[in-house]
Amino acid sequence: MREKSNRLFYILGAFFVANALLAEFIGVKIFSLEKTLGIAPLNLKLFGYENLSFNLTAGVLLWPIVFIMTDIINEYFGRKGVRFLSFTAAGLISYAYIMVYFSMALTPADFWIYRDTNLGKLDMNLAFNTIFGQGLWIIIGSLVAFLIGQLVDVTVFHYFKSITGSSKIWLRATGSTLVSQFIDSFVVLFIAFYIGAGWDIKLVLAIGFVNYIYKFLVAVFLTPLLYLLHFAIDKYLGKELSEKLQYEATLT
Repeated sequence: MREKSNRLFYILGAFFVANALLAEFIGVKIFSLEKTLGIAPLNLKLFGYENLSFNLTAGVLLWPIVFIMTDIINEYFGRKGVRFLSFTAAGLISYAYIMVYFSMALTPADFWIYRDTNLGKLDMNLAFNTIFGQGLWIIIGSLVAFLIGQLVDVTVFHYFKSITGSSKIWLRATGSTLVSQFIDSFVVLFIAFYIGAGWDIKLVLAIGFVNYIYKFLVAVFLTPLLYLLHFAIDKYLGKELSEKLQYEATLT
């Protein structure tokens, strides 16, 4: 029985850390959600700023998955499991950024610097440094927002679970995700762009709300996935072990 629970924690943890790490690195790309879907920009107006559209970091493709994994880990391994994996992920992300900055400082080989493409000659070293060389404030903001979001998520999750017991998975999982992502949306922008780049606070709030609208809709849309994962894990663990882990999770 313990072997099954250890294997489950390893698989969930590895997927959690991998998605968090990938989300940080692909987040350098900003994409237009409306154009990707083939629709006209919504041009929202918030806090005095007009023509706001869903121009989002590519990291939003993976962060909802990270928060779903947080809730699943929370369900079976409790606060202790989530905190352990959250700080592990933050440490590995920090380590990855340090290694990236070391790699940027390496002198490129002459033959590698320029590459001919259909769009002309490409400076590979410049492209590499531009893509991976995220600003320090963005990195700090992202890591702080991630950790705060995780700690808030686990707290809200267990608050709802203390009220609902083992029923209403959607309430504790989706509810905790919505609260934690609301905080995450503004913390990262406040640190990275209000403190780090001197943006107007109204612009930070406007962009934060646009980002949260997307996260809200995705969190609700992915709720059925929680039940699917819960069903698959319960089937893998068996009724006795599943109930045992969920009970122990409420104590940690």
